[in-house]
Amino acid sequence: MSNSPINRNPDLQRLVAEGYEVEIIADHLVIRSVPYVDQDRQVRRGALVSELNEETRKPKTHVIMFAGDFPCDKDGKILDRIIKSKAAKKISEALTVSCSFSSKPPEGYPDYYQKITTYVTILQNEAQAIDPNANARTWRVIPNPVAESPFEYVDTASSRAGITYASGKLSLESVAIVGLGGTGSYVLDLLAKTPVSKIHLFDGDKFGQHNAFRTPGAPSLDHLRTIPFKVDHWAGIYSAMHRGIVPHPTSITPENLHLLRDMKFVFICADAGGAKGAIFRELESASVPFIDTGMGLGLEDDTLHGMLTVTLSTPSKRDHVAERVSLAGDGHENIYAKNIQVADLNMFSAALAVIKYKKLLGFYDDRRHEHFINYMIGGNVLLSEDRA
Repeated sequence: MSNSPINRNPDLQRLVAEGYEVEIIADHLVIRSVPYVDQDRQVRRGALVSELNEETRKPKTHVIMFAGDFPCDKDGKILDRIIKSKAAKKISEALTVSCSFSSKPPEGYPDYYQKITTYVTILQNEAQAIDPNANARTWRVIPNPVAESPFEYVDTASSRAGITYASGKLSLESVAIVGLGGTGSYVLDLLAKTPVSKIHLFDGDKFGQHNAFRTPGAPSLDHLRTIPFKVDHWAGIYSAMHRGIVPHPTSITPENLHLLRDMKFVFICADAGGAKGAIFRELESASVPFIDTGMGLGLEDDTLHGMLTVTLSTPSKRDHVAERVSLAGDGHENIYAKNIQVADLNMFSAALAVIKYKKLLGFYDDRRHEHFINYMIGGNVLLSEDRA
């Protein structure tokens, strides 16, 4: 998980989740786009700037600074009742405050959320007397300033749900997806929302028209005409959100198996069983946990039937894999290889695999510790077997 003060402080997470523009600059908490009134009775936007005490949630001081003109009431009179100092102060090369405020409750501010929202309300109330729509909660997307974070923008979903610390359990160094066809592409879609540092993509095939009908999104006709490698296609999409997408336009073969040895987890979403044996052995020898996804479909009386499988292999339990995963064939043994439109099954298979992965890392409750999941389409039956 990122070491950003925002991620470590529930008060700051709450401010972000409620739509405030939160930044950390030179060890100061900065709230941008706070509406206020100037001496011409015009509504303008400034920034509240507070010291940031990371040792506790309680601010060290009730005083806060302001970047902007001297704020006024709705009649254009300077708010001298809260202005403590009119001396300018340079916080950083890009941030200089013009004054500081003092509005102290009897017991001080219990946390940064209360401190910030109190001062926002004082300024915003005057602005709303002129413009009722003036609001500091702009919901503007702010680029992630934390260099070590895997995300281009802050994960407000986790902070809104209060699961930031649980999400931190998913912060592995590197995860690989072998095979970016139907299921593998949905695995990527789900992993890109997690704080794993690097997501390595391995596939030597091109992204064709048929792939568009069983993978996430809706590629344009012009894009399909470029015939990109699958890994480049997906890296181009998900790198807009996740900084750690690493495309490898090659299939995993006996010659490059070493590329998987340093991974912390591997998803194997390839069709060809004949190629899996060498991958399994390499990962087992390197003590790398992995999940294999399988799909076996048939066509009878114009109705598809079959099953999905998710097989987890960990250093503590691997003896079941040989019985659960076919290590023969080139992937063209069943109708699935003809690229039929089963995006829903691909999506479901990926979801089962990623849920199992998150259980293994402690994000989700895991009471059965199963290492094999089997979903049978006809009976709508989900089996969990091979408990560790």
